[in-house]
This record gives sequence, C-alpha cells and structure tokens, in this order.
Amino acid sequence: MSRQLKNISGSCLCGEVTFVVSGEVSAFHLCHCTRCRRSTGSAHASNIFTKPENIAWLSGEDKIHRYEHPSAKTFAKQFCAQCGSGLPYINRPGTALVIPAGSLQGDPGVVPEDNIFWDSRAAWYDQGVKAVCCAEYC
Repeated sequence: MSRQLKNISGSCLCGEVTFVVSGEVSAFHLCHCTRCRRSTGSAHASNIFTKPENIAWLSGEDKIHRYEHPSAKTFAKQFCAQCGSGLPYINRPGTALVIPAGSLQGDPGVVPEDNIFWDSRAAWYDQGVKAVCCAEYC
C-alpha cells in the first residue's frame, strides 16, 4: 500500500473548516495514551503524521482553536470552535503535521502501522473489539 496522501479532503463535523492534505506519510499510529484517550473521548487517537507543509486550509481557518497541554513536550490539539471536532495540527516542536484520521473524507490510502502506548489502553478496549458488530444501532 502507498505511503502517500494524494489530495485527500477533510473537514470538521459541521463543515465550517475544510482542508486538503498531500504528501508522504511518515507514520500512522493508533495511540492509546491517557492524553489521547481523553482528548478524543474514545479508546485511542488515530493519527497520521506527515510534513507540516502538506496541508492546505480551504475554509474556516479562523474557526480553529488550539490547546497545548502545559506539561507535555509535544502534545497539542486543534479543533473547530463551532463543533469541537479534532483537526490537523502542527506538533509543538514544529516537526510534524498530525492529522486525525477520522477528519479525512473516505479512504486515505494508508493504514495504521502500530498501536502505541498499548499498556495504557482503556480497561474495556479488548472486550470492545470482541463485541457484537452491527451495521447501525443494535
């Protein structure tokens, strides 16, 4: 599978913020650390890493808010001020663009390569993966 993003569109939930990303992917992690779980409100963050220059904001850039955890070396989060959806952000050192995979439209053409901070995963995660799968509400 290719390690390239090829003009993949993305947006927040309300559609006010839109963007397109292209370029080589350096990593795609499912992160189970406590910060990522709290930040997403889910079992893990699904983050694609690429170069900071690989994004073009199309609309709503003025709606983007940023949070930087005061004691974290690299952790930050950007989100839409209107709907709260996670959005791509440049990490604190300025070395990587971190793209929440769920903010992309359709298949980005890359897949996760690992689960990081596995020992910090949610106590219920393993059972959740084994739970009944339904196409809609069960």
